Amino acid sequence: MLKRDEQALLYQFKDEGRIAVVEKTLHRLGIKTRLIPPDAYQQKVGYLLGRKGFRPLPAEVDGFIFPHEVLLLDNIKGKRLDAVLAALQESVRPGLHYKAVVTPFNSFWTLRRLCETMQKEHSFMIAQEKEKERRGRIHEKE
Repeated sequence: MLKRDEQALLYQFKDEGRIAVVEKTLHRLGIKTRLIPPDAYQQKVGYLLGRKGFRPLPAEVDGFIFPHEVLLLDNIKGKRLDAVLAALQESVRPGLHYKAVVTPFNSFWTLRRLCETMQKEHSFMIAQEKEKERRGRIHEKE
């Protein structure tokens, strides 16, 4: 089986210093990086990664804005993924909130769909943390 190169796509990164830190961290680990343009959200993730069988989709003006930095990690799994995430957590301040591992399933999604899904999941996790804190305060009062 052909081993694919590990790569990372950086979307909505605007601060040059921050880009440099992320790229340096990933390059040190042997991971290729590529910045993708703001209008890339209209394309399928597989196309953005340069996978065979994916073609560009026609551009549409629809006003989608995703203001958060997104890091897509491709061909990074298991303990290697843990090591990559630990290195990023150590070097990138503040941390990266929107990270995704590319799967055979989500490679067929548009980047927009992936961003929207991550935002929903992030909101759900924050709501759960707030609920846990609220329950903790209630138990402290008792």
